[in-house]
Amino acid sequence: MITPSRAVVGGCLIAETIESIRAVQLQDGMIPWFAGGHTDPWNHVEAAMALTVGGALQDAGRAYEWLRATQRPDGSWHTYYLANGQVEEPRIDTNVCAYVATGVWHYFLVTRDSGFLEDLWPSVERAIDFVVNWQRPGGELVWSVDPDGTPGSYGLLTGSSSAYFSLRCAIACAFQLGREHPDWELAAGRLRHAIAHNGGGFASKDEFAMDWYYPVLVGALDPDTASARIEERWSEFVIEQRGVRCVSDRPWVTAAETAECTIALVAVGRRDEAATLLGWARQHRWPDGSYTTGIVYPGQSTYPPGERSSYTAAAMVLAEDCLHTLSPAAQLFVDGSLPCGLDLDAESEPESRLSTRRLPVCAECSSSNSPELSARS
Repeated sequence: MITPSRAVVGGCLIAETIESIRAVQLQDGMIPWFAGGHTDPWNHVEAAMALTVGGALQDAGRAYEWLRATQRPDGSWHTYYLANGQVEEPRIDTNVCAYVATGVWHYFLVTRDSGFLEDLWPSVERAIDFVVNWQRPGGELVWSVDPDGTPGSYGLLTGSSSAYFSLRCAIACAFQLGREHPDWELAAGRLRHAIAHNGGGFASKDEFAMDWYYPVLVGALDPDTASARIEERWSEFVIEQRGVRCVSDRPWVTAAETAECTIALVAVGRRDEAATLLGWARQHRWPDGSYTTGIVYPGQSTYPPGERSSYTAAAMVLAEDCLHTLSPAAQLFVDGSLPCGLDLDAESEPESRLSTRRLPVCAECSSSNSPELSARS
């Protein structure tokens, strides 16, 4: 494992990185991967979350307005978009569609803007209803749906894990607004059970780092299992002094995966190691605050060649926030207070059958009857 380091950077790097994201945002609010590139709604939301952390609330708001404007009547989004609303890839990714709930809840945690939450609620509700509709009998989500409605034949562990977290955020949004969605709570519980107990419906993608750390990042595993999972494949995915490989058999280190793994480490209580890992990822940083997507070692060539991506910058911002508490949403992924759903297949009760109505209430929120709920693929 990592030799712990207490070197921190804090917020001094964040402002420039936020500006690098703002520099590629289009007038209609869309945030492409890079200037002239495409976007997908998942990474678009992540970039909006980074803007929110950086206090660029007007720009973040425009990003969510773009989502509202491009959402399909059934609640979904296509996979990839180009400028001016052009669809590049019409296939629908269920996990991508779900992530709007994470972004909306994150924005609310930072701003406590109930009006924003009310305004975005219809988009969140339609998106999550769409996603839940594609849950398979084993609990996992079908990963994709063709434009004609033909579903994919399997689920993806990373995608289902991320969607599980989005479901948790959607339930929190509902609770805050005084709505109830027991169907979402049941869906979240079934999804968590599938992730934690390897229901067999996931395609084998063991070579990808995200399949390794995402179940930990989203809180789908108990603490002992989560910590053991990190330990088990650490040497496969982590290159010392460099960061996290995107794929276990390739020397390609990506800053986004390194940043996300940082958050997963915080979630299992390894904060010093997380700080060191994130410090390695800062090798990808450019003077203007943007970040190279990936570096191939030992030659240190960039891959994709020359690419600096907004979603990589965003992942770094969110990891810095998690470590250094730069915003009120800093602990979203790691404090464990989001609802976990209702797992009717769990052996123990009542702890395994958590619903929003069992959530603790913090002093700050108790006067408004809101729960203590703090704020890639």
